[in-house]
Amino acid sequence: MEFLRRLKLRCIWSWAGVVATWTSEHSFRSWVWANLVSGAVALILPLSPGERALILALGILILAAELLNTAIEDAVDYISTEDHPLAKRAKDAGSAGVAVAAIAAGVAWVVILIG
Repeated sequence: MEFLRRLKLRCIWSWAGVVATWTSEHSFRSWVWANLVSGAVALILPLSPGERALILALGILILAAELLNTAIEDAVDYISTEDHPLAKRAKDAGSAGVAVAAIAAGVAWVVILIG
């Protein structure tokens, strides 16, 4: 029973993180809409199940990266509002993580469409 109680709490906390990020981050909302469009196109086009799975999974990976980027930004901003090279580096690296995930999804789309 303890496992189920803890699982329930993890789900509640995770959903709270999604809701908070949706509320506060324009880029997260933009990625959600982009993924809804991408997912719809992937379901409409005559793709193989593996191709669809790749597109959908990479879209979810972008959202995960954006959630982690938001966590980094919030933690850095909580610690200090001063400009600092390490704070900038942390925020830039988080943003780069989102960009790399998005590039991976774009590459997958290009390879699937021209392949």
